[in-house]
Amino acid sequence: MSRLSRKLLSRPVALAVSAALVVALLLVAFLAPLPFTVMQPGITADTLGSYQGKQVITISGHAVRPTSGQLRMVTIAATAPQDSLSIWDALSAWPDPDRAVVPRDAVYPSGQSLSEINRTDQQQMTQSQNDATAAALGYLHLNADQVKVQLRLADVGGPSAGLLFALGIIDKLAGNGGGGDLTGGRTVAGTGEITSDGQVKQVGGVALKTKAAARDGATVFLLPSVECSEGRADTPAGLRLVPVDSLAQAVSALEAIDAGRGAVPSC
Repeated sequence: MSRLSRKLLSRPVALAVSAALVVALLLVAFLAPLPFTVMQPGITADTLGSYQGKQVITISGHAVRPTSGQLRMVTIAATAPQDSLSIWDALSAWPDPDRAVVPRDAVYPSGQSLSEINRTDQQQMTQSQNDATAAALGYLHLNADQVKVQLRLADVGGPSAGLLFALGIIDKLAGNGGGGDLTGGRTVAGTGEITSDGQVKQVGGVALKTKAAARDGATVFLLPSVECSEGRADTPAGLRLVPVDSLAQAVSALEAIDAGRGAVPSC
């Protein structure tokens, strides 16, 4: 075989090898895990009702009133901390307005194992429940030694349900103070960490949480005032945003909405 013939034969082989390497590199790039996670609207749960067959709020030591309407806490669903995200997953989620691709560290604490992440979530939820109980009983001037509150919300972690826990406790114990419900029979949703003295703090993810709320029938959405800009960026039709800085403001806003008069803050 001539030298020219060998060169002609070797060129296709080289091209084939190069193409195979390119394909292999692309596959590695598309399948390699990325330090990102995908978030989307999660479940909502009515703090006045039951979740997974158990009452969310159980109260003893004080008369409990029947309620109508709903007070729904909302969540965000995210890629599980033990699961990886490929570039293909990220690119497919990027243009979807109901999903957000964010750095993993924005959702899960950096350097923590799965068990540590779960433990942190549960610790935050427990603290949130304790603070919500203290804030609600403090608002109503009730003694925590005589009124016992138990909160149950299986498989949900973090502090963002605090405001809705506190409102649920108040509605079950006192309603609007005039014989009616805080909700006025509406489906109210919201988010916000709460302190034991009733201050409402930022939690994040409002744009996705409003979508979960609207999907599950809410017409009013309570949120920390500092998160108004995020909330109104893509507010679902028919959902009224009501910013608050405290539990007292949230109660007053719901009473004003029900009465149809008085100042109601808006984003």
